[in-house]
Amino acid sequence: MSSAAPFTVLIPARLASSRLPNKPLADIAGLPMVVRVARQAAQSGATRVVVAGDSPAILQACAEHGVQAVLTREDHPSGSDRLAEACSALGLDGDDIVVNVQGDEPLIDPALVGAVACLLQDRPQASMSTAAHPIETLVDYQNPNVVKVVCNAVGLAHYFSRAPIPHHRDQNGTAWWQAAQTGTGAGCGPLRHIGIYAYRAGFLRQFPQLTPAPTEQVEALEQLRALWHGHQIAVHVTQHAPGAGVDTPEDLERVRALLAGR
Repeated sequence: MSSAAPFTVLIPARLASSRLPNKPLADIAGLPMVVRVARQAAQSGATRVVVAGDSPAILQACAEHGVQAVLTREDHPSGSDRLAEACSALGLDGDDIVVNVQGDEPLIDPALVGAVACLLQDRPQASMSTAAHPIETLVDYQNPNVVKVVCNAVGLAHYFSRAPIPHHRDQNGTAWWQAAQTGTGAGCGPLRHIGIYAYRAGFLRQFPQLTPAPTEQVEALEQLRALWHGHQIAVHVTQHAPGAGVDTPEDLERVRALLAGR
């Protein structure tokens, strides 16, 4: 893998959250969460890190801590729509690489951000790149909230699903899991998708205009829209699970305690 080309990290941040109101501004060890995410992402080698917020309050918090931010519309249906607007506002060229780091990932590994950007640089046939890691438990393999990905021989995604894939026709779930863990299922052991994406800016601006895919609507997985329309997604496989994101008040307290302990 070659050294990383210049890339921009964009962090979508939406003030409204049903489970954790004002989530981007939640205090974590003295910093708003979105600022902490930006500082983590800045260690990745990115040329710049920009928060794409939907509220002046987010922009103010970023400005107070020296983080660049742009204001985007409140009514975007998804984070990718918000990033597409930010790409246009920043004047990014079509081939520029953009990494989408979620605004609720204060423990994001900077090395993972850089690896996903570098992978997309090395795969000119791909419009996107993402990441995955080996699934470590049968419970996760069977959990529909754990998204799986199956790749081809050159590391491009075949399919993403909430179902336990790949599925061994002649073995039940436990036997297939044990085979994958011991190596007799080598080459197709189950992988858990990690929700980080790199895009070429031109594709990111195009993506919201693509017709939603039937598979996307059934699985509730936006990345399936790209596959449905013939775009390729390169997958970086890491051996390490990422730090969990913050979705609930309990998650927030867990991350606060973890960082306080450091």
